Amino acid sequence: MSHVVEIIITTASVITALGVIFGILFGFFKWLMKRDKNDVEIREIKEEQSILTKGVLACLKGLKEQGCDGPVTVAITEIEDHINKQAHK
Repeated sequence: MSHVVEIIITTASVITALGVIFGILFGFFKWLMKRDKNDVEIREIKEEQSILTKGVLACLKGLKEQGCDGPVTVAITEIEDHINKQAHK
């Protein structure tokens, strides 16, 4: 009878250990998938910000052509400097 109990306890221990291992592997896999999704979303956000920045720069240059100066010139310079820094990273 004690031999049967040992087999049951050993089997239960192995099943529990396998459950823990598969749980850890599944958790790691989910983490990797979420990370990949976040990387894609970050790329999309950066692309959108780039488009918006170029649009703002175009608007500011249009204002400068119409004679606006001061803050418009400063903003154009800052945006162009930022774009150049990002291009050289």
